[in-house]
Amino acid sequence: MRFLNPVTGELDARPSAPYDLTYDDVFMIPSRSAVGSRQAVDLSSNDGTGTTIPLVVANMTAVAGRRMAETVARRGGMVAIPQDIPIEVVSDVVGWVKQRHLVHDTAVTLAPGATVADAISLLPKRAHGAIVVVEDGKPVGVVSEADCKGVDRFTSVSAVMSKELVLLEESVDPREAFDRLSGAHRKLAPVVDAKGDLVGILTRKGALRATLYNPAVDANGRLRIAATVGINGDVAGKAKALLEAGADVLVVDTAHGHQESMINALQAVRGLDPQVPIVAGNVVSPVGVRDLVEAGADILKVGVGPGAMCTTRMMTGVGRPQFSAVLECAAEARRLGKHVWADGGVRHPRDVAMALAAGASNVMIGSWFAGTYESPGDLQTAPDGRQYKESFGMASARAVRNRTAEESSYDRARKALFEEGISTSRMFLDPARPGVEDLIDSIVAGVRSSCTYAGADSLEDFHRKAVVGVQSAAGFAEGKPLHASW
Repeated sequence: MRFLNPVTGELDARPSAPYDLTYDDVFMIPSRSAVGSRQAVDLSSNDGTGTTIPLVVANMTAVAGRRMAETVARRGGMVAIPQDIPIEVVSDVVGWVKQRHLVHDTAVTLAPGATVADAISLLPKRAHGAIVVVEDGKPVGVVSEADCKGVDRFTSVSAVMSKELVLLEESVDPREAFDRLSGAHRKLAPVVDAKGDLVGILTRKGALRATLYNPAVDANGRLRIAATVGINGDVAGKAKALLEAGADVLVVDTAHGHQESMINALQAVRGLDPQVPIVAGNVVSPVGVRDLVEAGADILKVGVGPGAMCTTRMMTGVGRPQFSAVLECAAEARRLGKHVWADGGVRHPRDVAMALAAGASNVMIGSWFAGTYESPGDLQTAPDGRQYKESFGMASARAVRNRTAEESSYDRARKALFEEGISTSRMFLDPARPGVEDLIDSIVAGVRSSCTYAGADSLEDFHRKAVVGVQSAAGFAEGKPLHASW
């Protein structure tokens, strides 16, 4: 990546601004391009994680769960399961994700005798807004939100379900599935095996996406998933358990990654000789990169303070503007043959593109995805009718309570005095993009277009060819459309 010198018009290796830069501070110059189509751009990472789109869902309890992991991996990204989840639960989640299908979604099911109240509580668990009614393993109906309106909550779902079903075979080609659903004027259909038993559900949009994305899969063709350990306690024992569970990537995580405890934890994990990438962080400086690489990291998480739920900078004054942090850390990592993930500070598709231009191999997203159907929280409704989910920072009092549940009341009370991060915030669903796949579509479309503007057909090519300029706050504001979702 090179900078445009605003005085000479020449290209420089260093920015002209005498200060560190955020994503808002930079823009990209279009270059001559021979890339004729956005779909011709290869968005696969080369950092060993197997992602086919450069998105990793951050290890936040309010964001990263099994439904998120299944959905994101099916579209080519990856989810990092948080470190404050019990190991046995993480093992169960990893095994569950590994058993998911690469095309059709996991259906939410009810028996015919279940009530409308049961259906209403489960409908928000999937973006497609449908429940399959199953009897003796076979689908006998589908219930949607429209079916439940104006109906007594104690009515059985068998009385309101749609019974005229279109059924898709488990082996159906996505293009054929789309055509069949379109021809039948249906948005979705249950998927069945050769015996007629339910194995999933496929939407028209899901079938279309299956032709546009490549899932992130392991050597056995199963969806990929990452898992996280902290730097305290039996780090090696926890890491070994996660590896045995089938985690494809290990993340060793703490807010201040450039410390002795992290180095010791990394050395312990590297001593297990894991045959998967080790991610460690967070850091914001080249020296932090060097020290963690020497301790055993393959990938460095870069970012201190840019997250939407993080109060570290306001509490401590510590952190660094994210674009400059990613740029310098990525350069040092590349010199050492390693990679970085840009962690935090992305709020628009352009921010993801700028992080990739700076040299990140993947971009981590947290709170942005908290307000989706797939995040773990329960869907709630505000007084104005808008739907939302609660999110919280991983250094907040709420997260600290989760991580220290087994400690004494005294020790927990001591740690609660020093939390950083927001303990609760309403993340409203975007009516136009309420599902994580909707947001992924938007991000990927933006990144693909950015690559074509740079004349790049891959992420590595994008980093090499991107020409970036420094802009004023007014310059950033000029580029924002008059649209509420931005």
